[in-house]
Amino acid sequence: MNFVATGIGAGLVSALLTAVIVKATPLAAVLYLLAPIPVLIVSLGWDHRSGLIAALVGGIAIALILSPLSGLGFAVITALPAWWLSYLALLGRPGPDGTMEWYPVGRLLAWIAGTAALTIMAAGIISTGGDYGAFDQNARTVAGAFVDTQFTTSGPNALEAETREELVRIFARLTPFLSAQGFTTVLALYLWAAARIVQASKRLPRPWAPVPDLVMPRSAGLVLIGALVIASFDGFIGALGMALSGAFLMAFALQGLAAIHDRTRGKSGRSFILSAMYVLIFVTQGILMVALALFGIADTVFGLRRRFGTRPNPPPTLST
Repeated sequence: MNFVATGIGAGLVSALLTAVIVKATPLAAVLYLLAPIPVLIVSLGWDHRSGLIAALVGGIAIALILSPLSGLGFAVITALPAWWLSYLALLGRPGPDGTMEWYPVGRLLAWIAGTAALTIMAAGIISTGGDYGAFDQNARTVAGAFVDTQFTTSGPNALEAETREELVRIFARLTPFLSAQGFTTVLALYLWAAARIVQASKRLPRPWAPVPDLVMPRSAGLVLIGALVIASFDGFIGALGMALSGAFLMAFALQGLAAIHDRTRGKSGRSFILSAMYVLIFVTQGILMVALALFGIADTVFGLRRRFGTRPNPPPTLST
């Protein structure tokens, strides 16, 4: 019954971190962002069933503290994605030689992207009660605030009303795309940080593969192509396509980063190269991530590191 107690404790801690958002302070926002970490830690270090119990207990606690809708949102948006990714991370099967074959980190990254996109859509649907008109209006409100902070809206150099409206329309359409991009990065960092914490406590069942070794399967490229196609549709289907497109492009960009980490290992000037790359990403406000995404896609489709590098072929991996 140890996993029950740890699940209850993690659920209450995660619920508390979520509930403090009502304080509307910077510290409360930071604590709110950390809410999935307890669920990840108990799911990885004890049992994935602990994560399910944490989702249930935390959802009930939030429903009692805030509202039933908030409790549902906690379970669907915060706890269940953390549990699902932990469950996948601990999948394994005995290999022909008797050693355990663990779920590949490349496939795990693809699932992170898919989970991020679906979570963003679930959050939008729950908050609007499934009304796409309200969903679109929320996106336009966010887009309008963004445009007003980035462009001059008053004075002699102000944007014309028609130009501003067109920019708001474009950014509103891109809101699921950009939100899923950011959440993919956050989920990847959460899972990595939780795995490192559990590994330090010697409770992680699997040896965590070096991040530079990750390569997503070619099926991730097919998902991206399909997402780009359905992104042209209207309604929630189009929004889902935008979310999946943003999430998988970010995942490929993270793979591109991993590939550069991989190719520079053991080389002189590695620290300078990596530092310069991250500075450029920050200075260009993520524009460099587009090039990294293209590099990641090419790495998956053509196996660049296996063809032109010295790394051996990857070991057999789980097919699901």
